[in-house]
Amino acid sequence: MQIISLQTEFHDQFVDITARVQELVRQNNWQNGAVLVYCPHTTAGIAINENADPDVVRDVLRRLDEVYPWNHAKDLHAEGNTAAHLKAITTGTSQHVLVQNGRLQLGTWQGIYFCEFDGPRARKVWVQFIKGEEA
Repeated sequence: MQIISLQTEFHDQFVDITARVQELVRQNNWQNGAVLVYCPHTTAGIAINENADPDVVRDVLRRLDEVYPWNHAKDLHAEGNTAAHLKAITTGTSQHVLVQNGRLQLGTWQGIYFCEFDGPRARKVWVQFIKGEEA
């Protein structure tokens, strides 16, 4: 398993980690299979989405705030970050990405995002290669 360490800067933030995952694939000479990109935090997630237009990320964060407002009068969780937990559940903790001939197999507009919902914080992403058949 490989670890990507990062420091988020904002309360809610999508960090494009595509290049960092691809660099792990290259450094470890992973050729054919898949990578599992996993978030070990309960107030953050991993998503694959468009990385060409930054307005998509802004819109997604805005809409998540509408669905899960930060301050809700009936939340019981003592830390007061129930919205962050709900956003993390919505995005999920992991994504699989196929690898062929040492390259991530993402669509033209796709990127891998670390999704911060309770920052800023020091965070980790775990990346595990799953060997597949040779091409």
